[in-house]
Amino acid sequence: MLIDVTTYHLEITDPSDLRPKPNPLQDLEIKLVGQPSPEFNRFLYTAVGGDWYWVDRLSWTYRQWQELVDRPKFQTWVAYVSGSPAGYFELDGQPESSVEIKSFGLLPQYIGRGLGGHFLSVALEKGWQTGASRVWLHTCTLDHPTALSNYRARGMRVFREVTATEDLPGTTPGPWPGAQHI
Repeated sequence: MLIDVTTYHLEITDPSDLRPKPNPLQDLEIKLVGQPSPEFNRFLYTAVGGDWYWVDRLSWTYRQWQELVDRPKFQTWVAYVSGSPAGYFELDGQPESSVEIKSFGLLPQYIGRGLGGHFLSVALEKGWQTGASRVWLHTCTLDHPTALSNYRARGMRVFREVTATEDLPGTTPGPWPGAQHI
């Protein structure tokens, strides 16, 4: 199916612009993955992005995943609620003191529980802690309906907007075939 998709590139260039949201859950832990693995990162990618047409990396080989997680300035952070993965973000250090939040999101059962704003606050803070002078990401109209407003509410600004027609399947891939949540 052909659909127009608008991609928004957002950034925050001053830590004082961050408008953090407090932690809504007592049993939340956010941990750095000490040694990311292709298997775990692919699991997180499909579990979080399967309902939002995250398809760019689905055809990646094991080697491509390994190259991603082996990047010297690459980090994977995971949110756990009562010991269960609830979401994740990837930070990718780039030239000129820039850090991209390469992936960010929650597993379906944790959406709508007030966690997204706090989790994004932590992602932005961890980005700044790398020594970055700019933390950025992109989202699109295929993402969760509140994603863009969450990014803006934390102090991020749109610096680029692009609309393109994409050919997408009639339904999202889900975390595995046949497992669509929406």
